[in-house]
Amino acid sequence: MSESLFSARQQVLARQLASRGLHALAVVPGASMRYLSGLDLHLSERPVVAFFGQEGPPAMALPELEEGKLRGLPFAARAWTYGEDPATWSKAFREAARAAGLDGQRVGVESGNMRVLELRLLQEALPEATYPDGSEALAALRICKDAEEIACMRRAAQMAEEAMRQTLPAIEAGMTERDVASLLTARLFAAGCAPELPFSPIVAFGASAANPHATPGERALRPGDLILCDWGAQADGYFSDMTRMFTYGEAGPAERRIVEIVDRARQAATQAAGPDALASEVDRAARAVIEEAGFGDRFIHRTGHGLGLEIHEPPWIRDGNAMRLRPGMTFTIEPGIYLPGAAGARLEDMVTITEDGAETLTTLPRSLINIAA
Repeated sequence: MSESLFSARQQVLARQLASRGLHALAVVPGASMRYLSGLDLHLSERPVVAFFGQEGPPAMALPELEEGKLRGLPFAARAWTYGEDPATWSKAFREAARAAGLDGQRVGVESGNMRVLELRLLQEALPEATYPDGSEALAALRICKDAEEIACMRRAAQMAEEAMRQTLPAIEAGMTERDVASLLTARLFAAGCAPELPFSPIVAFGASAANPHATPGERALRPGDLILCDWGAQADGYFSDMTRMFTYGEAGPAERRIVEIVDRARQAATQAAGPDALASEVDRAARAVIEEAGFGDRFIHRTGHGLGLEIHEPPWIRDGNAMRLRPGMTFTIEPGIYLPGAAGARLEDMVTITEDGAETLTTLPRSLINIAA
């Protein structure tokens, strides 16, 4: 990505900080650092913090073994490094923070990402500063995706779909959930997915699918089982996320019914999504279908979540969220019904808001497919 893109993002962040009374934002490795700088660093035992302020280039404290990554940055940045001795961490953090003019200032942090390790180093470096939550300043930047970001997510969805198409013919009775999840993972990489998956695929047979976040285990596939698969891929740092239902042999009428209800709920929510719609209205559209069918108490999670550089990020498609949807917002629609000890069903698409409606980025059929036929 170009210098102008990262510089523009940093300038927009500076305006967000000013409007919120924050002098700077302290960012640790992860999605926000990649978004603002293109730096692909990881949280480790060696702390890293970048200070993005209202003025001037970013200032960073980081281990000297990572300094080489700064040479490829398409914008100016200042760095203070430390060696392997942890006793040198404080000096690098103090010099970076004070060079950024942050002593006694309000320095925002991402409360969901900042660790105690980095926060204590900041407090030692700037004892007179305060550290309010600055997450909303970044969320305001990242929540609406541009055309390039949406194109990345579209490619990630296509990779995920191709991986599933290659996996289904290999599934046989007697295979375990773990077997299928491993096979799907291998197919994701073969389809071009980057090494970092958004999450480990969820594969659940029969009653295991009553757990929304089931972990693939040793349950063996039997004729008549429903199969819930929840998986995604990564393209250039951006994630996809989708869920589909399959059956091995003929499923019973009760199982087919809950899948059909969930599909109607998915369609209703998708139709409710569009510019100026409330996030809560999309949730309500899905929930109304499931409640009318008598399973309201078995739909036990929100209807969806935003995604992009992170698999879960704003906007949250849930009851009570009065946020108005805007073009570029990209999120999942994933209603479900969960019957403990019996079965579970969920169907999940990725949707992006357009100027005049909503576009679904995932295209794999939603109908209940008998893979043994």
